[in-house]
Amino acid sequence: MKKILVYGCILMAMLFMFAGCGNQTEQMKDTNTVPAAEEQSLFVYCGAGMKTAAQQVIDTFEAKTGITVEVTYANAANIISQITAAKEGDVFIAGDMGELAKLEEQGFIADTVKLVKHIPVLAVQTGNPKKITGLRDLANQDIKVVLGDNQATPIGKLSDKALREMGVLDSLNIAARTTTASEITTALTLGQCDAAINWKESTAGIEGVEIVETTDLDKYVKKVPAASLTCSVNEEARLVFIEFLKTDEAKTIWQNNGYEIIEE
Repeated sequence: MKKILVYGCILMAMLFMFAGCGNQTEQMKDTNTVPAAEEQSLFVYCGAGMKTAAQQVIDTFEAKTGITVEVTYANAANIISQITAAKEGDVFIAGDMGELAKLEEQGFIADTVKLVKHIPVLAVQTGNPKKITGLRDLANQDIKVVLGDNQATPIGKLSDKALREMGVLDSLNIAARTTTASEITTALTLGQCDAAINWKESTAGIEGVEIVETTDLDKYVKKVPAASLTCSVNEEARLVFIEFLKTDEAKTIWQNNGYEIIEE
């Protein structure tokens, strides 16, 4: 009789234990909408000039979802070469929709989401000692200008187009061309040039730099896209990331870094 009671108690204990495990599993299914970090990861490419804002967005995304994000920051030409050669990656945050053209031709773009406006500005040293009022003034040989690389960066290509259409590109005293927007800003802050064309978010609020009030660049505003790549192997995590980019939380981070949101 005692043995029967003992076995009965053991059986009851085991039933309660398994029931508890079952309930815990169901609770995890209910509360964990995103699998653990070790089960999901993303490979994202991003234009180097957007690194500060993009990294804040990515850090927030990782903290909220547990998904690990590996990021490559570089100029557009390098990123495009890497994607076409390695055929790997999940998302490309480009500085301009036009940077996706080559990838689209080769079938690497699945779809795109427009994120923010990329606004070009004419920047000078604080106080504007050379009294620059617009792009035409840059034709003065006494004014040293720094521009982005016109083969590798959206801001470089845009600058050349704007200056060419203004009729002054061939008259410029170009001190240097850089491969990133941050290098353009650095050249101004170090006094290596008198003026530069750069993105607004890379220029506004920087000590030693001032933005010239001009409408010369208004028609050259670009749109920053997040492009899903057809070579993506992390489909679920990629979709979660794209949806996060559409949230108010992500938009606020971009805005706090000087970008203007695209409302569609």
